[in-house]
Amino acid sequence: MESENKPNFDPRDHQHLRYNPLRDSWVLVSAHRMKRPWKGQVEKPSEDSVPRHDPNNPLCPASTRANGEVNPEYDSTFLFENDFPALQPDAPDPGSDHHPLFRTKAARGVCKVMCFHPWSDVTLPLMQPEEICKVIDKWAELIEELGPTYPWVQIFENKGAMMGCSNPHPHCQVWASSFLPNEPALAERCQRAYLQKHGEPMLLEYARMEAQAQERVVVENEHWLVVVPYWATWPFQTLLLPRRHILRLPDLTSQERNSLASIMKRLLTKYDNLFEVSFPYSMGWHGAPTGHYLKEDMNHWQLHAHYYPPLLRSATVRKFMVGYEMLAQEQRDLTPEQVKNLSFLFLSDCHHSLGVDGLFTSF
Repeated sequence: MESENKPNFDPRDHQHLRYNPLRDSWVLVSAHRMKRPWKGQVEKPSEDSVPRHDPNNPLCPASTRANGEVNPEYDSTFLFENDFPALQPDAPDPGSDHHPLFRTKAARGVCKVMCFHPWSDVTLPLMQPEEICKVIDKWAELIEELGPTYPWVQIFENKGAMMGCSNPHPHCQVWASSFLPNEPALAERCQRAYLQKHGEPMLLEYARMEAQAQERVVVENEHWLVVVPYWATWPFQTLLLPRRHILRLPDLTSQERNSLASIMKRLLTKYDNLFEVSFPYSMGWHGAPTGHYLKEDMNHWQLHAHYYPPLLRSATVRKFMVGYEMLAQEQRDLTPEQVKNLSFLFLSDCHHSLGVDGLFTSF
């Protein structure tokens, strides 16, 4: 009799755990918490307009950077060595004779900065598809250039001051390292184990199942799929996946690169339209490791990109990873299905700043 009185499980009302197979970890989902009133920190929206060209901005064409070098009058992408790199190629080896509790290893590498466009007031969703294609081509070239030397080449973009971006000019960073960082190492282990156990690359199967279900799909085209992942931690987190088996960015055909440019523009436009703001995020590409891994069988890998936006309820309320998330495990207040159905589903693919109206949804 007691079991008959128990309510049926509803993921929108009842907390539950979801498994992240890429990290071999669990996420606590507590969607009912979105009903609570918010009295926490509210971010101040940016009121400053970004000038198209600022001669004092070190990323602009013809500007002088901190090291005294003058940028060329570039009209497309522009790549240069980071003036303040976290990794350097000639750092000395600290040695290996250390106590197990105080271990140290050598860390070498290179750090580069890549500007997407000569104008500071342009972001990726405002660029033309052919301009985004040039960015993608340059990303692939960097993997080919740095990959033979370094086992990991991390391409990432921090967009917006909320994500720690110190310069509004559209750009990304590229860090190539002599070691496999923690997150890629975890993804390497999990994807390898999945293929061995199930006989198919994890993310290839996952993309196919999401495409069939359509429950969490944000945008899609012939070659690519964007979903709010089943195990998402950040409120509006998305995962960008190719439909066919692809290990690394240089493996993309010209048609797939054009298709990627299109779907990136559509996704990022939806983000901007969500709260009528230039949407902040951290994003990055994960593909099969390089360096000595180029000679190994890496078919358990599938190329993918992560988008991690911090906003939660509006353009001024963000998600904080503190307390329980830092000391216990990741937690989210909104199911991935609610995010897709209540927001992305109805948002226009056309950028509102270009004069086309979209439907803006908030919580």
